[in-house]
This record gives sequence, C-alpha cells and structure tokens, in this order.
Amino acid sequence: MITREQAEAIIRQQVVQAIEQDAPKSSTFLSLARKLPNMTSNQTRIRVLDFLPTAYWVTGDTGFKQTSEQAWDNVFLNAEELAVIVPIPEAVFSDAEFDIFGQVTPRVTEAIGARVDGAAIFGINRPAGWRADIITTARQAGNNVAPGSDLFAALYEPNGVWDKVESNGYSVNGAIAKPGFRAQLRGIRDEVGRSMFLANVQQPGQYTLDGTPVTFPENGAFETTVASLVAGDWSKAVYAIRQDITVKILDQGVIQDPTTKAIVYNLAQQDLIALRVVFRMGWALPNPATRLDANRTSCPFAYLEPATAITTQTVTINIKDNADTPANVENAYVEVAGARIKTGSNGNAVFNLRAGTYDVKVTKKGYTTVNDSVTVAAQAVTKNMTLPAQA
Repeated sequence: MITREQAEAIIRQQVVQAIEQDAPKSSTFLSLARKLPNMTSNQTRIRVLDFLPTAYWVTGDTGFKQTSEQAWDNVFLNAEELAVIVPIPEAVFSDAEFDIFGQVTPRVTEAIGARVDGAAIFGINRPAGWRADIITTARQAGNNVAPGSDLFAALYEPNGVWDKVESNGYSVNGAIAKPGFRAQLRGIRDEVGRSMFLANVQQPGQYTLDGTPVTFPENGAFETTVASLVAGDWSKAVYAIRQDITVKILDQGVIQDPTTKAIVYNLAQQDLIALRVVFRMGWALPNPATRLDANRTSCPFAYLEPATAITTQTVTINIKDNADTPANVENAYVEVAGARIKTGSNGNAVFNLRAGTYDVKVTKKGYTTVNDSVTVAAQAVTKNMTLPAQA
C-alpha cells in the first residue's frame, strides 16, 4: 500500500487565492475633528478671541460711561512627521505571488492613523511640538468622571460626562468608546429591568447617547488604561495636513539604526528595495473666549475614567513677581502644553499630569510673558516661576 506520506510529493496542494485579513481601519480623530486648509509651512497660526468686552449701566442723566476692551491671541498648529521605511529583498519582491507594496501600504496608512489617534486623543507617544492631548486637557478642566456603580448617572446626570461638556457651553456631537463598552451599555436597564439599548435581542442595538452616535474605534489606538469613553464637541478640535501620506520607492542608500547609527541595510549592496511612507500634520484646540468661559480655561471634551484611573502627579506652578520682595501673582494664566489654568491668590495653578515633559507659558496683562518647561516623573512637582512686571 502506498501511504499518504509516500505520495506527498505528487499530491496537489490547494491554495486559496486571497489573503485572509480584515480591512484596514481609519483614524478616529481625523474622521471626527474639523479639517482646516492644508498647511503651507511647518507652522500655522490661528487667531483666537482671548478677551471679551463688558458693558456697564450708566447712572443718571450725566453719569460717566465706562470703557472696556477686546483682545485676541494666537494658537499655533505645529506640523509633526510620522514616517516608516519597509525594506524588502528584490528577489522576494519578484517571487511574491501578490503585490507586496500593495499589501503593505494600506497597513502603514492604518498604523499612521492609529498613531495620530493615540497622540491627539490619549497623549500616547505625543510629539514634542504638539499641544496636550484631549484627555490631559479635559483632566485639567475637571472634566474627568469616575465610573461608579451607576453608569447611567456617570454619563447623563449632574457632574456626569455630558453635563461636564454642557456646563462649559458646548454640545456633545460625538463620542468614542472602547470596543467592550457595548456590553456596559447593554447592561443599563430601566426600572422594570429592560435593556435601554436593545429593543429586543433579535435586532442590533442602537448605540447612541442623547442622540449622539457612539464610535467604537477598531484600529487599536483606544487606550483603555486612560479612558472608557470620550465625548465632546469634536468641531472644536482642528487639524491641518502639511504633507499627506506620501509613498516613495527607494533602491539606493543605507538604513541606519536610530540609536547606534550603525548601518543596518545597504540597499544597493544587498539588492534591497524599500517602501518609505511619510505623513505630516498638526492639530489644535483653539478654545476661544465665550460668555460662559471668558478665561478660556474650560474644555469641550469630557471622559469616563476606567475602573482604575491612570496615575497622574500633582504639578503646582507658583508664580511670583520680580519685586525686591516677590509677591504671589494672582489671575495669571498658566498654560501647560496648551491646557490653561488661572492662578489663585496664592499664585498657584495646579495641574494633574502624567509622566513627561511639558512646555509652560505664563501670561498676564502688564507683565512680560515667560516660557519654560516642567518634567513630571513619579512624584508631585512644584515649580516656582518669576513673572517680571513690564517697565
């Protein structure tokens, strides 16, 4: 008898003429935020209303009319670059049954979108030139909500996620949640025990909150250790592209290790070709002054924390003037990577920040603007800064 093992060399093997894979996922941030015209240089300036005028009642027929003023500020979008090089031996490229570059390019695009989401929304691997992410900004405004035992209350009731956004004068027009959050929504029940998100178990659930559709990102960028749900007015987050995704095929040159600078690949000598993909963009949260937020310290986003909130450190920025006997400066604006807090009578602005290095900017009318930085590690930080009075 001829066994299968003995005849294996002449048995035809059927190969499915397709690669089993899911469709590449797009960026959540780029699909929800507002796109501005493309950048023409590495920095774009947005003019933002910074101070609102005030009107006064006049006493009597000959009372004096008071004066007021209006002011504007600049907010900048700084273009940062995402890039990757994928080397492939020419022999492998030629022998492949599929277009390798055609398979790789969509996955690189997906990876770029995931990096944008991680940096802009959650602050993961945030480039130095970008402002603080949405979660960090919302945290400084007090727009973080603990989940508690009542999810409905955490979302809708006073001091819930929706209330945090609406109390600052914004309306929620979009929400994103971790993929597993569907189960938590299905678990919300009315007074008789019926699921509020399932009309019946035979039909798909309608995952909308207060009429706002909930998006469940599938590109792997939703950082579940930071938030379970993020909601807000996404039109207030703006971005601009400096260089759209650009693909170039290289067949000359060398590729070096970024750390050691040692040559890893020599394209010409090793008969390699390489796919190089580059993308550059910037984003901002302009947050202009409004009648409900004249100080520009609010945030149009709020988020639901996970069961165990991510660790942050208390960062106290103390501002004093440059007098012979320095005094605390009250009502100075302290911006840490774009997140803004006003100092109290003790001259302090208190932030809650994750580990990292952040730019600090201090401003007040009648004083010289001061720029510095603060580094946060594993403990609370106190930073003293001097704000010189203008001559």
